[in-house]
Amino acid sequence: MTAYVFPGQGAQFTGMGKDLYEASPKAKALIDSACDILGFDIRNIMFNGSADDLKQTKVTQPAVFIHSVAAAAVIEDFHPGMTAGHSLGEFSALVAAGAMSFEDGLRLVYARAMAMQKACEAHPSTMAAIIGLPDDVVEKVCEDIKGVVVPANYNCPGQLVISGEIEAVDEACAVLKEAGAKRALRLAVGGAFHSPLMEPARVELAEAISRTDIKAPVCPVYQNVDAQPSTDPAVIKEKLLKQLTSPVRWTQTVLNMHRDGASEFIELGPGAVLQGLIKKCLPAGK
Repeated sequence: MTAYVFPGQGAQFTGMGKDLYEASPKAKALIDSACDILGFDIRNIMFNGSADDLKQTKVTQPAVFIHSVAAAAVIEDFHPGMTAGHSLGEFSALVAAGAMSFEDGLRLVYARAMAMQKACEAHPSTMAAIIGLPDDVVEKVCEDIKGVVVPANYNCPGQLVISGEIEAVDEACAVLKEAGAKRALRLAVGGAFHSPLMEPARVELAEAISRTDIKAPVCPVYQNVDAQPSTDPAVIKEKLLKQLTSPVRWTQTVLNMHRDGASEFIELGPGAVLQGLIKKCLPAGK
């Protein structure tokens, strides 16, 4: 069975989606309509913008979403066996599985991006990548630090991103280096995504999600919050909202998809970050 997976923020690059736009009328129509929905020319920023242009929150998240959905739209006879997305990519996965329209998905992604940006500005915060330690060691250190610092992205065995207040994250990094982490370094992000500090964004997004028409998908969508397959629209909405303040359980998602019959993983969207993580989650012969 083929599983389609969709990347999150950080996968963007200058020129993203241009090849799809020029080669496919379907992709061209999607990208053109995105400019109308958003009210600005995101197409030009995707194709020609600088790295700094693409780092703008109001650009990054919709741009990655647009590219990912367009990549799925150009596949003839697209019949996914299951889908999943990393953080932002969960919205792409839901659209690809037919749970919501491209238009509704884009509006939600844009609302999410702006709400997250507002939360970041209200409470300066950061994230850090921890390489080379078991998850339980990182979890224990986070629990023992004063202030807000929590596991945010379980990316693959030995790679966990933590998120929280700047001082708490820095202190956790120092302790984790002493505990044997190969690397413990801050990421160039605007704030503490997937942590309790995103609560204001969760509250703001709740109304937008409640208004959005979500249908039963054509295949199971494995959601970040619990790494389990979802098909019920009410459950999908609930988990989508919890995602903002909960960790992305990507390692477990990949293992569960493999357990449930995924024999091939195809990444749709900019970059190939998820392919690398999947290989680390599923060593050869597993």
